[in-house]
Amino acid sequence: MVTVYFYEKPGCVNNTKQKKLLAAAGHQVVAKNLLTENWQPEYLRPFFGALPVRDWFNVSAPAIKQGEVEPDKLTEQEAIALMLENPLLIRRPLMRVGDSLMVGFDQKAVDDWIGLKEKTDTTDLESCTRSLVQARCGHE
Repeated sequence: MVTVYFYEKPGCVNNTKQKKLLAAAGHQVVAKNLLTENWQPEYLRPFFGALPVRDWFNVSAPAIKQGEVEPDKLTEQEAIALMLENPLLIRRPLMRVGDSLMVGFDQKAVDDWIGLKEKTDTTDLESCTRSLVQARCGHE
């Protein structure tokens, strides 16, 4: 199995579930705080690969929900600058295994990438859907 550097929002319910799935598959998970990491553009940008800019964002972030940030209207450079200023905008988790990077937690993609022993019946482990969960994830 592999060591997964897992950049999360501490206290996020879904990030906790995601880490449990990785650990159950035998992976070593090294949790890191996404919000306090000293991000630099050249380090953050590669996590997003060829994804469109809109898919780089945490759609539950207050600035997006309130219409202050419109990911579809941003260039890559503008998006990265906003994320460096406000890390809550970054879609999570960010994961690194060696030189391989991933954003988000699509279970099939993670299984194809590094393998998952078990999969939860919850297909969406990224979006917070209830206000209580959102409070625990710190979206406000």
